[in-house]
Amino acid sequence: MCGRYALHASPEVVRLQFGLASAPEFAPRYNVCPGTPILAVRGSPARATLLPWSSKPPNARGETVAEKPMFASAFRGFRCLVPASGFFEWKSAGGRKQPYYLSPGENSLFGLAGIVVLWKGERRVTLITTAPNDLMREIHDRMPVILAPEDYGAWLDPHNRDAGAFLRPYPAEWMRVHAVGPRVNRPEHDDAALIESITARSD
Repeated sequence: MCGRYALHASPEVVRLQFGLASAPEFAPRYNVCPGTPILAVRGSPARATLLPWSSKPPNARGETVAEKPMFASAFRGFRCLVPASGFFEWKSAGGRKQPYYLSPGENSLFGLAGIVVLWKGERRVTLITTAPNDLMREIHDRMPVILAPEDYGAWLDPHNRDAGAFLRPYPAEWMRVHAVGPRVNRPEHDDAALIESITARSD
């Protein structure tokens, strides 16, 4: 699952990591939710555009995305990447859901794998999920597909018929995680305090 993420890097950082000629201006966001416009990198050469993040469904399973009628054609020719400074996931424990923030360990940004689907006549981005790595397994049984920068070009190339090879868990050692407060549960909250570390409750 991937239901919330943050993008607070500058447009210049996005441009450099994703090899763009230019990147649209955007304000820092700390609680990006399905149904809202998001920055998507697509095409070859890569370019960045703003598209709605699909809310029905927000995610496609990597195990079936190439075969499902709803996603198959988009997976073949309309793949994209979503720049993210980090993403949120919730762990169920003791009758509560504790949110965690996961961020890159090395690169400035994650490149979340997605596809551009047509929903009710509108182009929307659907993210792709896969099985968890060792870090994510302690929190949730799914994680977004994340690509390394050296794989961006092959993923975005519409002529590449081997894109399924990228639908795998991102290396756990390339990620960091910390618990965050419950304010992220409410979509109207969108500020830097949402990604600040707290001590997770386990009782």
